[in-house]
Amino acid sequence: MKLSKAEEKLMELIWNKEKAFLKDLVDSYPEPKPASTTVATMLKRMQDKGFVGYKLFGNSRQYLPLVSKADYFSGHVRGMIKNFFSDSALQFATFFTETSNLSEKELEELKKVIDQEIKKKKEP
Repeated sequence: MKLSKAEEKLMELIWNKEKAFLKDLVDSYPEPKPASTTVATMLKRMQDKGFVGYKLFGNSRQYLPLVSKADYFSGHVRGMIKNFFSDSALQFATFFTETSNLSEKELEELKKVIDQEIKKKKEP
């Protein structure tokens, strides 16, 4: 399941705070801040989708992420690779390196990451 752009923005706030009350989340938005009812509605939808949970403190809910940022975005990347690159990570990596205008230093760092992953795969 996917989040809307507005929900992703709210989820980013929750990931950054790790846990927060509704007021804390509303206060974290830049001006003009959304209405508390708007944020509460998004939180309810995000709960229904399984992205956010909460703990009760009296009548107040402290919200926390149920899905990590890494898991959420890796799902997006996997979906993009499947839908746009015929499920080929190689095609994606080729496209990424050819079109992202990486510097020589960034390419060298990327090569190190790839070399480390190759080494991990070779280890028993």
